[in-house]
Amino acid sequence: MHGLINRSIQRFLCDTYGAPLWQQVGEASSAPAEGFEALLPYDDALTFAMLDAAADRLGKPRDALLEDLGAFLVTLEPLRRLLRFGGVDYADFLMSLDELPARARMALPEIDAPHLVLTVEGAGRLKLSVRGRVPGWGLVMSGLLRAMADDYGALALIDVAPTSAVETTCDHITVELLDASHTRGRRFELAQPVAT
Repeated sequence: MHGLINRSIQRFLCDTYGAPLWQQVGEASSAPAEGFEALLPYDDALTFAMLDAAADRLGKPRDALLEDLGAFLVTLEPLRRLLRFGGVDYADFLMSLDELPARARMALPEIDAPHLVLTVEGAGRLKLSVRGRVPGWGLVMSGLLRAMADDYGALALIDVAPTSAVETTCDHITVELLDASHTRGRRFELAQPVAT
């Protein structure tokens, strides 16, 4: 797993649940005491051990933890900016999702981003197929999609269809856009504010 992904998990656990929880998770999973180097690869087993240790200590299913991780990622401003370049509203953003892995690889060529295929099923209803090398990407994406709906001020129903035993690395997410302008979304400007 890419070091940036492991660092994101570490930051999510620290920021959301506190440094003591991360310390317990790090010890239980044998994570490097000095933390993760963002550009180095790590064994997938370490990532899964971290997630399992966190889920165990929090008494939370790993699936729910992965969805929460996806929602947390939207709070990181550089990623939020990358996502918001996908469209002026949530509907535009959804229509640009299949371009997201290519945009991620432009920023980090070595990242193992999942393959996304978007299918329009009807007015306001879409299906997103998320195929990754490892399971769990669909759950992260569903959390990210929920958080982005809030970011845009949209009201949407998002559901992850369970995968079959044969298809463990592909998830199907159904998005039903009920109201594109339900509330005022978070402020976003194309140009980054200049520090003074």
